[in-house]
Amino acid sequence: MTRYVGAIDQGTTSTRFIVFDEAGQTIAVDQVEHAQIMPQPGWVEHDAGEIWANTQKVIVGALGKGGLTPADLAAVGITNQRETTLLWDKATGEPVHNALVWMDTRTSDLVARLEQNGGQDRLRGKTGLPLATYFSGLKLAWLLENVPGARSRAEAGELLFGTIDSWLTWQLTGLHLTDVTNASRTQLMNLQTLDWDAEILALIGIPRACLPSIRSSSEVYGTCTGVLDGVPLAGLLGDQQAALFGQACLAPGEAKNTYGTGCFMLMNTGEKPFPSTSGLLTTLAYKLGDAPAVYALEGSIPIAGALVQWLRDNLGFIANAAEIEPLAASVPDNGDVYCVPAFSGLYAPHWDDSARGIIAGLTRFATKAHIARAALEAVAFQVREVVEAMARDSGVTLTELRVDGGMVVNELLMQFQADILGVPVVRPKVIETTALGAAYAAGLAVGYWHSTADITANWGVDKRWQPQMGEAKRSALFAKWNKAVKRAQGWV
Repeated sequence: MTRYVGAIDQGTTSTRFIVFDEAGQTIAVDQVEHAQIMPQPGWVEHDAGEIWANTQKVIVGALGKGGLTPADLAAVGITNQRETTLLWDKATGEPVHNALVWMDTRTSDLVARLEQNGGQDRLRGKTGLPLATYFSGLKLAWLLENVPGARSRAEAGELLFGTIDSWLTWQLTGLHLTDVTNASRTQLMNLQTLDWDAEILALIGIPRACLPSIRSSSEVYGTCTGVLDGVPLAGLLGDQQAALFGQACLAPGEAKNTYGTGCFMLMNTGEKPFPSTSGLLTTLAYKLGDAPAVYALEGSIPIAGALVQWLRDNLGFIANAAEIEPLAASVPDNGDVYCVPAFSGLYAPHWDDSARGIIAGLTRFATKAHIARAALEAVAFQVREVVEAMARDSGVTLTELRVDGGMVVNELLMQFQADILGVPVVRPKVIETTALGAAYAAGLAVGYWHSTADITANWGVDKRWQPQMGEAKRSALFAKWNKAVKRAQGWV
């Protein structure tokens, strides 16, 4: 009997495999980190071979911990870091270059070149996205221009492009495909047709022969081999869309915020793409089989948990991520210190590639505890910027914020988030909503779950933080944050 559904959660810093039961509860999990390769400032790469090896390792590990075999799984889904870009040899399966990670900024010259004729928003009408280093289409263009022989081989169909969902799908099933959510992050897909846009491909110089086919987020794509032998692969969702789905934000106006390496807020806007005038992204939320596609507005923040990682690995402030909360809580406030983590520029709502990270307001009074607190507060300040932009675009005033991701175990951060927003922050019983969303997509495709009503029924509250800060203090802190942001802009 197939009692469970599995999900591969391939993230920016690690890969996990999680097994869920019908109630959406975690049965078994295994996780392995992979290397962050940084050849020069602004460049971030991953070894796709290491990611695939780790994926196999965590699948075996989680099944072993649960006393399970692949036969116990009704289906498996994949969720992934979205814009990270890979090009590999169709015959050998070998990548021709390390994967270019979503936060990599090496395509800034390509962005500037395209902006010269039509500005930053010249492709927004078709793709919902501004020109930025973030998206995978220009990363692919960089690979085609800089890897010897890549362009001619891609034109001949000898090299295959994919985001990490495509890479893992190809390894598991031999199929070259992606889903609408990941395709919507390439800046090559038309939001209306849900297909690659010929005019954009010609503009950027992308041969269609290397691109995967675009499918829905929930359908049986094929049957896995190897460590998941015989299991249907039936769900594909970019990580933030998967979290939206896992949080049961299935009606227009419902929103979630995920606190991971970066921070990403998505609001379900229904079956029509909703254009943004406030620096947000119009993106695909999900598409279930033959049903109409559902769209979302998104606010993307590149550095959230990565800032804690930086304090740990680069500055040695803490030995592990869990130490950030007691260190930050050892002081009553930030000591007038503000940290703007624009390591890869600023994303929503600013979209400023020229910004760089700063720590402002330092005096001899400041300690590493104040800097640690400023780092956590920086995450919450950035989220407020996105919430305000989303309210302007959608006309919907947020009444509560559903949260998930690794950082939501940080009670100090969650309370400050509620305080600086002035609305309750709600953590669900299952915080692994990214993996859960991929599992739901896969399980729906094979009938393990019967409808999205099952997803809504499974969702429940673990903890709710109420705002405790007065409006005067909230406004004063946010004004100081905005002052620090202006100092960070225009650095490059």
